[in-house]
Amino acid sequence: MNWLAHLHLSEPSAAFRIGNVLPDMVGARELAALPAEFQRGAKCHHRIDAFTDSHQLFRQSVARLGPGYRRFGGIIVDVLYDHFLAVNWEKHSDVSLRRSVDEFYGSFDVHRGDIPVAVWPVLERMREQDWLGSYGDMAGVRIALRRIGTRLRKPRDLGECVLELEREYDGFGQDFAAFYPELKAHVATSGGVDRYGVGC
Repeated sequence: MNWLAHLHLSEPSAAFRIGNVLPDMVGARELAALPAEFQRGAKCHHRIDAFTDSHQLFRQSVARLGPGYRRFGGIIVDVLYDHFLAVNWEKHSDVSLRRSVDEFYGSFDVHRGDIPVAVWPVLERMREQDWLGSYGDMAGVRIALRRIGTRLRKPRDLGECVLELEREYDGFGQDFAAFYPELKAHVATSGGVDRYGVGC
């Protein structure tokens, strides 16, 4: 799952939520130097990723991609599942998507002293360009995939796959609808429950 899901599946602590997105930005050594609540969030991130990557429904979604994109299937489906989460947010949370995302953005400043220096520009761009609030339409998905594609060892415009995603849109949506409740249940068994009804 991509960052929006990691936010949604976090405990209500702001440090925990930030920690739950940091593993995609920093290495294990930097994570180990962070305060305990950040590290708890990072561990939750890894549990979510391990469950997702090994799940049959997630792999089924990856298999829906054509051969030209299947190599990047995990990345593409992660972002697409965030899209379906955004579109169906009200089914999974009593707190609006806008409020949830804005509260998360606001927590950056509160914890700036604990956030690794190299990560701060990324979080600022996330907030300024509203990455988490942009997943609700396919234009936002395209932009997110293009942004990710620039960070590949051999950069590629992953946004080009959106036409393919739109052709199989209903199938991907069905996969997500069956998968996400299982992920929520898995996360909820790992510890405390947050405002959204899940937790690590």
